Amino acid sequence: MAKVEPHAETYSGESSASKRQRLGEGLSKESADAVIITSPASLAWLFNIRGGDVARTPLPLGEALLRADGTADLFIADEKVSPELKQWLGNQVAVKPSNELQPTLAALGGKKVKLDPSSASAWYFEELKTAGAEIVRGQDPVVLPRACKNAAEVEGSRQAHIRDGAAVSRYLHWLATDAQTGKVQEIEACERLEAFRADTGALKDLSFDSISGAGPNGAIVHYRVTKRTNRKLGRGSLFLIDSGGQYLDGTTDITRTVAIGRPSKEMKDRFTRVLKGHIALSRVRFPKGTTGHQLDALARMSLWEAGLDYDHGTGHGVGVYLGVHEGPHRIAKFVNTQPLEPGMIVSNEPGYYKTGAYGIRIENLQVVTPAADIDGGERPMLGFETLTLAPIARELIVKQMLTKEELAWVNAYHANVWEKSARSSMAKRKRG
Repeated sequence: MAKVEPHAETYSGESSASKRQRLGEGLSKESADAVIITSPASLAWLFNIRGGDVARTPLPLGEALLRADGTADLFIADEKVSPELKQWLGNQVAVKPSNELQPTLAALGGKKVKLDPSSASAWYFEELKTAGAEIVRGQDPVVLPRACKNAAEVEGSRQAHIRDGAAVSRYLHWLATDAQTGKVQEIEACERLEAFRADTGALKDLSFDSISGAGPNGAIVHYRVTKRTNRKLGRGSLFLIDSGGQYLDGTTDITRTVAIGRPSKEMKDRFTRVLKGHIALSRVRFPKGTTGHQLDALARMSLWEAGLDYDHGTGHGVGVYLGVHEGPHRIAKFVNTQPLEPGMIVSNEPGYYKTGAYGIRIENLQVVTPAADIDGGERPMLGFETLTLAPIARELIVKQMLTKEELAWVNAYHANVWEKSARSSMAKRKRG
């Protein structure tokens, strides 16, 4: 069983004591005595710890009781706790074995206790009810602060993406050269990318099992290659690779689609329409208070003009050395009431999928930032800063389909990739 480890304030940007005090004050304003936290991601963020209990995500399993005065009980298996961890947490956090959770809940009679029904099972509600506690149903108070990254977390994510982008850039060069034979298979292509990431010396894990889809397999949105489905990257086809890495300073998630051999006219048309949607969502400026579902149509407009669409969300939240999927924000057709706020990291991943033929997706991560003032504007505006840094397949772009502004975006993006990730990759290779 993996030990729970401290996550340095260099990466978190705020001490656990400060976080607990801040959230405790929020409980006091709600006249609540305490909150029961059951989400592993919330535990990791609140206590500045990471674990190894969940595949591809550095989460510790456990529960916590956070009181309005900022003190807390952390319930976690004894074998995962070291003396160093207890010292790291300090004397305001009592680390207790998991079997002490039920007696602690039983002692909350007469207390007003907050509990999130979306992350806590019925057992917690029954125990608190039996104890005579007053239950307040509401969102886990960690969810929103965790989503709104602070300056240290955003900067860490920038650095993780520079490092990751350098690895992906090297990989894309391999795809454009050695992998053009038509003999490379999906599993090899998947493993080669992981090797480039491992070569950074900073990779802790993948952030999810890579989606490595050649030809018709790329049209399966959540495809996972197996020995049975392992397909060659055949010439005259498209190859879609959706992957990410876990680093101490950030979590990455990127999708690139490349041509193996010569792409068809239709492939290039569809790719360019997906790119136009991606650019629209990257360049948009929107009033404070706007939600992700209000922006979703921007990513689909060019596809809609051709009678096309895709059946997945356009963007999901991403953590910092946490989950590659996290809420409460998202960009999708489905209504979401959470406004996008500064510091939130979200993916931008429109796509197109032709069943039995090929799939296309272009995905970058971007962070919500305050936008520059607009002359004559009357509302505070927000926008996005793109974090992901890796080339987009220019051989698939129909230049004539892009507006002047879109073409300028593509050129500026690739200049930024060259300045940060590509040069980083070249410097590493020279040092090696």
